[in-house]
Amino acid sequence: MPNRQQAWDLVCETIQSINLRRHMLAVEAAMRAYARRFGEDEETWGIVGLIHDFDYEMNPEVAASGHPSAGAPILRQRGYPEPAVRAVLAHATEVTGVVRQSPMEHALYAVDELTGLITAVALVRPSKDIRDVQVSSVRKKWKDKVFAAGVNRHDIESGAAALGVELWEHVGVVLAAMQGIAGELGLDGAGQ
Repeated sequence: MPNRQQAWDLVCETIQSINLRRHMLAVEAAMRAYARRFGEDEETWGIVGLIHDFDYEMNPEVAASGHPSAGAPILRQRGYPEPAVRAVLAHATEVTGVVRQSPMEHALYAVDELTGLITAVALVRPSKDIRDVQVSSVRKKWKDKVFAAGVNRHDIESGAAALGVELWEHVGVVLAAMQGIAGELGLDGAGQ
């Protein structure tokens, strides 16, 4: 398995968008939090979260021939083990046909969309600081279907259920993970 620096190098090589890189860092943090919670390998889970969208700019269409399917051969060529490749493919079961089975696969699916919603909640705060966001803040915005309309709330709910974690507890786990790397996410209010 490539190490974390090699995974980050892959991200920087293939992803130019700072916002997409930050999304991938947020997913990494959330995956590490869930690995700790479930007693799994934090490094592996974190790396899978970090690389899950590495091919998105090369293949922006989520389709059988696009993201993430087109990236799987690249991951294999670079030495990523099959469980990591499977997790990346399983975060888009609808187009890849790879059905989520392992806890790591379920976790990646569960946190992916949620990191976007939490980021949106932080960005509408006057401070633009994710450390000012609480679960209740996310819950309030959750009810507003126009807010962050592109975030699939059903995916978040079903992902949490598959993990066996109550929805708002799930939000708390991911929020705390993201708050721990606020500066790396550009959500520490420093840009104010």
